[in-house]
Amino acid sequence: MRSIFIKEINSFFSSIVGYVALLVFIAGCGLFIWILPNDYNLLRYGYASMDPFFSFAPWLLYLLVPAVTMRSLSDEFRTGTIEWLSTKPVTGLEIILGKYFATLALIAFALLPTLVYVFTLSNLSLPDIGLDTGAIIGSYLGLFFLAAAFAAVGIFCSSLTSNQVVGFLFSLVMCFMLFKGLEQLSQLSSLVKGMDYYLSMVGMEFHYTSISRGLIDSRDVIYFLSVIVLFISLTRFSLNNRTKGA
Repeated sequence: MRSIFIKEINSFFSSIVGYVALLVFIAGCGLFIWILPNDYNLLRYGYASMDPFFSFAPWLLYLLVPAVTMRSLSDEFRTGTIEWLSTKPVTGLEIILGKYFATLALIAFALLPTLVYVFTLSNLSLPDIGLDTGAIIGSYLGLFFLAAAFAAVGIFCSSLTSNQVVGFLFSLVMCFMLFKGLEQLSQLSSLVKGMDYYLSMVGMEFHYTSISRGLIDSRDVIYFLSVIVLFISLTRFSLNNRTKGA
């Protein structure tokens, strides 16, 4: 699994797509959070709070993660290297986990520069007020869990096709449905009273918002871990079927 992890990291940084994806995420955060006049601008928010960033960042991760994962398995099928990997002393699950953990490392690498925002705000805030450290830690944890769930979904979508663009589009649609789509459906007036709450709970946004309050609830952690395990399992099933079919 270690060799797969290193291979995936090297593959990402040997492609222009990898650098563009990271640049878009970092530049997008900087522009929307500090420069462009919008509701997410920290300087226009009026309070020393990272809330605007944590409201906006999921949408950038929604684009970044599928761009990172779209070639994870689809490229292996396109080039035929999946058959070569199958002859090595690694299992299908180890191949998937190696690629998955490499994606998590890249996500952490992308989020790391945003810690500068916390340092900047702490210096801009009034000395007697400061920042809500607990909420910031919880929000970063929630953001990472959300990205980790997106990554599991993205790798699964990549296992369904040998076309990177198709895998990217599949991942966008599925991540949107799990993050925002179910939340939007829960707001339909036609739903039976009470069903809207349970439908909302199935979506990622509900649990991300819960963690972002700074109180780590085990139910939210279990939810994200369950989503990750589910899609890793589906990816394993898809990979086994495609390699057998080949």
